[in-house]
Amino acid sequence: MDRRIIGAKGRTRAPAPAEAAVAARVGDPSPVTSCIPRVQHLQVDDSSAGQRLDNFLVRALKGVPKAHLYRVIRSGEVRINKGRASADTRVQPGDDVRVPPVRVAQRPAESAVPARDFEVLFEDDWLLAIDKPPGVAVHGGSGVSFGVIEQLRQARPQLRFLELVHRLDRDTSGVLLLAKKRSALTALQDQFRARDTGKSYQALVRGDWPASLKVIDVPLHKYLLPDGERRVRPGAAGDAQAKRSISLVRVRQRYAGFSLLDVGIKTGRTHQIRVHLAHAGHPIVGDDKYGDFDLNKALARGTALPGVRYGGMFLHARRLAFDHPASGERVEVEAPLPAACAALLRHLPA
Repeated sequence: MDRRIIGAKGRTRAPAPAEAAVAARVGDPSPVTSCIPRVQHLQVDDSSAGQRLDNFLVRALKGVPKAHLYRVIRSGEVRINKGRASADTRVQPGDDVRVPPVRVAQRPAESAVPARDFEVLFEDDWLLAIDKPPGVAVHGGSGVSFGVIEQLRQARPQLRFLELVHRLDRDTSGVLLLAKKRSALTALQDQFRARDTGKSYQALVRGDWPASLKVIDVPLHKYLLPDGERRVRPGAAGDAQAKRSISLVRVRQRYAGFSLLDVGIKTGRTHQIRVHLAHAGHPIVGDDKYGDFDLNKALARGTALPGVRYGGMFLHARRLAFDHPASGERVEVEAPLPAACAALLRHLPA
């Protein structure tokens, strides 16, 4: 058995076991895989307190494809203190996490990640808020070699600590918050869990949104496709796995065939806004998972609106409000609409 302590940034303090080559590829683009051929026991320390089990394992087991991690979690082979655990189980200091033999995909060297800075919306010694462009993943994984966090670490090597406070979907643009200190990370994540942050989004949807529909209180059930990709559906009556989810909707502007919405969320479920709006019969323009696929294709080809081509998803994290982890003062950060979204709005008929 191999016992390791997982500390800051998920680095291990003991040498990795010998790896034996295997022929199988498991949901990863790398042409070569290897395996850790023995059971491991990972002990959780204070720096990982409160993390989801899947996120803990992603950081602890560098190079293991996410699809493979989710597969062994679902199978019950990953155990916490000898008991079965799900992907969203929160680990605590002192927990013993048993991991079965796992496959590891060889990844590009860290130096292969290009350094990239993003437009800064707010920055001090504790925090960094950026304007994330659409189409950019926040982190590597699931077929993406790197994302915002890896590129920022390359661009700012002087920062000894830099972690994502929360996440945005790859095709969602807008305010993304990162922490420069472990204490800031834990304080802000506590605020997110307690719903003490204020999040406002803008979404362009198909159709004329009903003025009377201001609150969507529909439980959501998260599930995984066989390849480990996340999906969400509205919960059916009696669905014990569905979690209560509340979105607040206000019409900002009406167009012919479209509505621009301001959306606030009281809960932060995976794909919450996308599924809630689609469930109401008004999917987000460009949503490739829950949207109107024929409309999306027509917009991308330029046949929906003469002379206008639009690709991508029109969901923008416009505003984020939170209490500063050091001063306690309320901070509000706003991001302007991406140029492509603003141009689309200018061409929509009233």
